[in-house]
Amino acid sequence: MSSDSRSPASDTATVAFVGGGNMARSLIGGLIARGTPAEAIRVAEPVAAAREALAADFGVSVFADNAQAVDGAQVWVLAVKPQVMRQVCEALAAAARTARPLVVSIAAGITTAQLSRWLGGDAAVVRCMPNTPALLGAGVTGLYANAGVDAAGRADAEGLLAAAGATVWIDEETRMDAVTAVSGSGPAYVFLLAEAMEAAAREEGLPDEAARTLVLQTVLGAARMLTESGEAPAALRRRVTSPGGTTQAAVETFEAGGLRALVARAIRNAAERGGQLSAANDADA
Repeated sequence: MSSDSRSPASDTATVAFVGGGNMARSLIGGLIARGTPAEAIRVAEPVAAAREALAADFGVSVFADNAQAVDGAQVWVLAVKPQVMRQVCEALAAAARTARPLVVSIAAGITTAQLSRWLGGDAAVVRCMPNTPALLGAGVTGLYANAGVDAAGRADAEGLLAAAGATVWIDEETRMDAVTAVSGSGPAYVFLLAEAMEAAAREEGLPDEAARTLVLQTVLGAARMLTESGEAPAALRRRVTSPGGTTQAAVETFEAGGLRALVARAIRNAAERGGQLSAANDADA
């Protein structure tokens, strides 16, 4: 690790974000909250108002030009939309070949092979799939590292994404489509269940405000029990399901309706769509 890629005020590696959208903001906020000095973070963002907000909110250095932002940075976080990723990477390829940074991508459907190729070849790339609760510091991220990433690089990538929540390493990149299907898209499944429960509560005659509060706090409480009890979901379900009771009546209805098979099919379809997006990007490469 070269000394010129360190923050002048500390031994912290300088991180350059290419793209300053919501997920980048959540990571920047998490890094600063965990002790990373603002002077160790650089952000490229084309929208002037967004640059001004990043500088005002976090005290980080901001740039309109990607090449200026990554100059001297040891870690590059690619936080741009998948459809512009190739263009962004190819414009930075010469700098990547010279600097040999650790490249961390949070773009869906873009493989490490594609990123490495677009950056000039042999790049050390970690592909990540965070989810939207990362915006609250409550996310979870699946990570996959290509062969160019050493142990120090894996530790740097994990430390970066841990700023937004839990992290899980995946050994086979093809499984990243499953990560996307389970956790990347997963919050929407919970939102859909909450939406359906709220509608059903209103149909049972509960006022709108009461229905919403009851559902939201139930989802929140159940999530806390799942994460804090250390017990399996099935064990917790059995604990609250009394024989012949109201919960059993509802659970049996879910089971009779094929809930488990429906969830499995939904996640399979989401994973297949992720694979199709990756293949489409390969076709364009």
